[in-house]
Amino acid sequence: MTAEYSAVELSRGRVEYRWIGPRGSGLPVLVFLHEGLGCVALWKDFPDRVAEATGLPALVYSRIGYGGSSPCALPRPLTYMHEEGEQGLPELLAALGIRRHILVGHSDGASISLIYAGAAQHQDLLGIAVMAPHSFCEEVSVASIRAANDAFTHGDLRVRLAKYHGANVDCAFHGWCDGWLDPDFMRWNIEGYVDRIKVPVLVIQGEDDEYGTAAQVESIARRVAGAETLMLPACGHSPQRDQPEATLDAIAGFIRKLTA
Repeated sequence: MTAEYSAVELSRGRVEYRWIGPRGSGLPVLVFLHEGLGCVALWKDFPDRVAEATGLPALVYSRIGYGGSSPCALPRPLTYMHEEGEQGLPELLAALGIRRHILVGHSDGASISLIYAGAAQHQDLLGIAVMAPHSFCEEVSVASIRAANDAFTHGDLRVRLAKYHGANVDCAFHGWCDGWLDPDFMRWNIEGYVDRIKVPVLVIQGEDDEYGTAAQVESIARRVAGAETLMLPACGHSPQRDQPEATLDAIAGFIRKLTA
């Protein structure tokens, strides 16, 4: 499918995005929400492959403070994912004229997807596929983020991230890391939003996820009637990178059922 890069001005700043496939087709749009250190470019070709497999157009965007989008103010509030799910994402969809849509979220993007789906009954939301979601904070998450902070401060992580985030590298890292390492973040919990989700949900997690345990999947499965779950062996926090074929097959199959 063809793809184009563009940007849109929203109330909080400029948001870069990549559009895959035709515009104005009337087909549901796949909306990809990146992880806590991600952006448009870090998705690589995974959105293209999902779009190709399903025949649907896709929107891939960088949240404020990431990639080529506007910088964010630091420190971010501990409710930054709530704000994106309840305000930022709805504003973006409205600005781009997106009606029927399916969310595909990873990590923070998965949690934002859960918040969005539970915050309101969006009539045009067909379903959500989430990879490595968090609906509450675990000590294993905090321990891994402490290790990432050390790699950013003393290792080469800052240099590697700067290739994708440019001048936003500190916004991207500290906006994510400093929130999760705040002692108050241990009380962060969005299970109340998950309780209110009425659309179909697919949850994918790696058995070796260094940022979360199977309890994350189990909580969502208990709270969303009919939720589909997939635990992938030999897979860490990024199923789309560690087990791309199995992840693609699961998400494409889920989406085909939503649009049949």
